[in-house]
Amino acid sequence: MKFFLLFCCFWSIYSFSQTDFIHIDQFGYASNAPKFAVLSDPQIGFNSSLSYSPPSNLSVIDAMTGQIVFTGSPTLWNNGSTDAFSGDRGWHFNFSSLTATGTYYINDAQNAIQSHPFEISPTPYSSVLMAASRMFYYNRCSTDKPAIYAGANWSDGMCFSNALQDGECRFINDPLNTSLQKDLSGGWFDAGDNNKYVTFAENAVHDLIEAYVSNPSVFKDNWGIPESGNGVPDILDELKWELDWLLKMTNSDGSAHIKMGNQNYNDNSSSPPSMNTDQRFYGPTCTSASASIASIFAHAALLFDTIPSFQAYATTLATNAENAFNYALPYFTNGTLETDCDDQSIVSGDADRNPEEQKNSLIIASVYLFERTNNATYHQFFITNSIITEQLFNDYWDPYQMPLNDALLHYKTLPNPDNSLVAEINNSITSAVNNNWSNYFGVTDLTLYRDYIPNWSYHWGSNRPKASFASINLLVADYQVNLSSASQRQRALEIMHSFHGVNPLNLVYLSNMGNYGAEQSINEIYHFWFRDQSD
Repeated sequence: MKFFLLFCCFWSIYSFSQTDFIHIDQFGYASNAPKFAVLSDPQIGFNSSLSYSPPSNLSVIDAMTGQIVFTGSPTLWNNGSTDAFSGDRGWHFNFSSLTATGTYYINDAQNAIQSHPFEISPTPYSSVLMAASRMFYYNRCSTDKPAIYAGANWSDGMCFSNALQDGECRFINDPLNTSLQKDLSGGWFDAGDNNKYVTFAENAVHDLIEAYVSNPSVFKDNWGIPESGNGVPDILDELKWELDWLLKMTNSDGSAHIKMGNQNYNDNSSSPPSMNTDQRFYGPTCTSASASIASIFAHAALLFDTIPSFQAYATTLATNAENAFNYALPYFTNGTLETDCDDQSIVSGDADRNPEEQKNSLIIASVYLFERTNNATYHQFFITNSIITEQLFNDYWDPYQMPLNDALLHYKTLPNPDNSLVAEINNSITSAVNNNWSNYFGVTDLTLYRDYIPNWSYHWGSNRPKASFASINLLVADYQVNLSSASQRQRALEIMHSFHGVNPLNLVYLSNMGNYGAEQSINEIYHFWFRDQSD
């Protein structure tokens, strides 16, 4: 009865219609963080027939008591110009001084409209982080997804464990040769298909490792996956699921197979994954795969070596990293790196890497292998080749190359680095941040929605580079590159807010987040499993 009365009270207070003209982070804001809502008046695009003009004052209302807790005036953005990115003109509403824990909404009494409710608390994103991270569990291959872990709406049976599938995978160029059959079960599906790629895994694994190393206390053993409760942070369990598969793709001589999956587009296209019974194949070895394996395993070995129960596993990873590095090194030295291994006999996704990309993977591997082994060979490789990266040669710290950015700055923390190279790294990153030629760093007012990235980064899969622009700002803030670390962290926050609803569509870009505080989130994503018209 008490809950019912509270619900009725809340419903009566929150009586105006929610609007798409007031854009807020639908999950909320950290107590002491800057807090801005964006108010939009559409000018160009599908909603250009709509219009909005805010009053001179807006209020923030406590959703539980109905009391006004803040009043302020919206500020016109860019003298009323239309934002080229969104087609909207608009205003910013700053309510940063509101810090008390609670649930609130922004109220426009004049137009009888309100924002979605949002939370203010010291840790408003804990459940969001957990829910978002569980995407990797849903992308696991060669396992079932029982409702107890996946939820009734997304549960499924065992997948890709039939005859001649992942556990009995045949070589695409010699499919009748049973002696070449391999157990390649496990790992994650690719982002949108059921195939599995070694080179495509590189960025994802490095980013997860960096996320944990940068802030281990936020990663708990409570994601609701099969390993939850085993005493190990679930992010490490999830990483191990992928790393175990990558070990299977790696041969004892350090060579590695580049990908595995379907021979034809219409194979294994049924939904859900457990419905698929068509044969699966693995592709040839390639230096690009070995370079990726070397960088992934070298980095992961350092992480898992810090967990007592995984130190033997760390040794396995490190051994395979060294083998893969040594396999690819002669190809690199002789200028014969393989760049055309993926002939699309396994569709789709071209998993090849150009020589520059493979070199960068080997540079990343050399940093972490040097840290683990103190072997001068790895150190010299890093000294010789890092100086000709875009970062150090042109002072261009590319958000599309976050694992390399991470490795270069991490080198400065090692106990016995080359001092002249450390100075070069310091000079380069400081120059990039201070000059800020392309507005990569710090808070910018270049877009109405406060989430600026260059126009050319809006392409297929643009959420990834957008997140990377946030990551590179956090990176330079963590390393205290200059005195603008607060501005850099705020830039990262604003990009996160854009994923959480502060965007022209007023949508949370994480899917099915209604149970976590998102009133308006995407319900469907592009994936073979969840393709249009599927259950």
